[in-house]
Amino acid sequence: MNSPAGPPNWNRRKLLLASATAATTLGLGSGAATARTSAARNRGDPFTLGIASGDPDPQGFVLWTRLAYDPLADDGRGGMPDRTIDVDWELAEDERFHRIVRRGTARAMPEWGHSVHVELDGLRPGREYFYRFRTGGHLTPTGRTRTTPAAGSLSRPLTVCTASCAAWEHGYFTAYRRIAEDEPDLVLHLGDYIYELGHLQYPLLSGIARSVTGFQADNLAEYRRRYAEYKTDPDLRLAHRTAPWVVIWDDHELDNNWAGDDPELPQPDFERRRAESFRAYYENMPLRASNRPQDTDMRLYRRIRWGGLANFHMLDTRQYRDDQTCGGLVGPCGTESDPERSITGERQERWLLDGLRHSRARWDLLGQQVMFAHHDTLDGPLTMTNMDSWDGYTASRRRITEGWLAAGVRNPVVLTGDIHEHYAADLKRDYSDPDSPVVGSELVTTSVASGGDAEDDEFTGDPDNPHIRFHSGMRGYLRTRIDAERLRADFRVLPYVSRRGADASTKASFEITDGVAGPREITPS
Repeated sequence: MNSPAGPPNWNRRKLLLASATAATTLGLGSGAATARTSAARNRGDPFTLGIASGDPDPQGFVLWTRLAYDPLADDGRGGMPDRTIDVDWELAEDERFHRIVRRGTARAMPEWGHSVHVELDGLRPGREYFYRFRTGGHLTPTGRTRTTPAAGSLSRPLTVCTASCAAWEHGYFTAYRRIAEDEPDLVLHLGDYIYELGHLQYPLLSGIARSVTGFQADNLAEYRRRYAEYKTDPDLRLAHRTAPWVVIWDDHELDNNWAGDDPELPQPDFERRRAESFRAYYENMPLRASNRPQDTDMRLYRRIRWGGLANFHMLDTRQYRDDQTCGGLVGPCGTESDPERSITGERQERWLLDGLRHSRARWDLLGQQVMFAHHDTLDGPLTMTNMDSWDGYTASRRRITEGWLAAGVRNPVVLTGDIHEHYAADLKRDYSDPDSPVVGSELVTTSVASGGDAEDDEFTGDPDNPHIRFHSGMRGYLRTRIDAERLRADFRVLPYVSRRGADASTKASFEITDGVAGPREITPS
C-alpha cells in the first residue's frame, strides 16, 4: 500500500473518522468553485446520505453521493429543490489533500434523485486515492478508494470483505463498522442492501431493534426513502467511504423472491414497480453510467479484474431467471432439473462461460446471491431443497460447473449471500455420487442484521450434506485475504445486533490452496 503524506504513525482510520466532524469547517482549496448562495447554506447539510466509491479498474473508479437535506421527506425528494445543483469534487493522493490530482464539478439532477456519479479514468493502477465533495458551503468527510493493479500483476495481497442482508428492523449495522476497521481493499455487497418490507412486515419473535419508516416500498418515492433511511446509519456510511464497493442486488431491493418478470405474488403493476426500484437502486449506488437502467432493464452483471490475481464475475440471479418451480418453495419435484430452465438467463450464462474461458487470473470468484452447492435441509433419508437457490436450477449449475472444468479454471470460488448464515462448502461435480470429485469452493457470508441476535453455535458436521465443511447462524460478514498461493477466509461474527457496539470475532477460518479445490479449516489467527 502506498504511504500517504502525514506525520509518523498517522492512523488512517482515525483520520477518516475525524474528517466526518471536520468536514463542515473546511474548504476545497484554491481553484474550487465559490460557495453557493447563503440560502443553500441555511438549509443544512445536503450530504446526509454519505459518499461512496465503486467498480474500480486500473485507471479509475466511480465516485458517488446523493444530496438530501431531509432524507425521509414524504415525497422521496430528500427535501431538495426541483432544480439541478452543482457539486464540486476533488481527488488526491494523500488524505490531507496536499497532492490533488483531479477536481471538477458534477451536476446533481432532480430526475435522478440528486445523485452524483463521477467516473474517473487516466489514473495510476494499484494506487490509493482520497476524495471529497462540496456544495453550498458544506464539505463531506474524506473517502478512501483505490484503482486495481495493472493487468497481470500479482504484486500484493488483496483483502476483500463480503456482506449481505441488512434488515433495518432486525438489528444495527455494526458489521459495516467492523468491515471499515479491517481497512479492506474492496467490499462486495451481494444483495438485500435494503428490505422493501414496511414496519413489522418482517417480524422477529425476539422483537425488533428499531423501526423502519413507512409501509412496504412499491414506488419510486418509497424506494428512495428506504435507501435514504438505511444510509442515515453511521456504520454503513463509514464502510462506504473506507473502500470501493462492488454491489449486486438480490430480491429485497424490489420484492421478495421475484424472478424475472414474475413477482412472488400477483401484482398488476409489477412492471412499473420493477422499473422504479431499478431507478432507485442506481441512484443510491456507486455504479457506472453503463449500469443506468433503461425502464425495466438494468444490466448489473459485470467483471472486476484485480490484476493477474483475481477476477470477480458479478452475477445477477434475479432479473433473467425462470420462475421458481415446485410451487416456488421447496423441492425436489422433478422440474428443477429441466435443462431449459435457467437462473442466469442464456445471455448472462454465455458471458460468464466466455469470461471463464479467457481468464488468466490466479483466482476466479463468482459473486452472486443464492447458495450454489446442493443443500438438503431435511434430516434423514428424505430430501428437501430450496427452489429459490441453484438447487431449483440444477441444469444451470451443471452447465456452469462443467464450463469452468472445460476451461481449466485454476481456482473457482463462489461467493454467496442471501441465507443469513455462514457456510463453507466443497463444490462437487455430482452431489449424488459420494466419490464425485471436488471441483470448486463456496464461501457463504451470513447477514449483517437480518434474523437478529443468534445463539453461538458449534458445527459438528452434517451427514446429509457431507460436502458442507462449516456453518454458523450468527450475524457478521466474510473477510478474505487473497495472494498468489492461497485464499484465506475468516468467518466474522457478532454476539448481538439488537444494540450497537458489538465486537467482531473470527468464528472459523478456512484456506483454499492454489490449485487445490475445496476449503480446508485452519486455526483462526
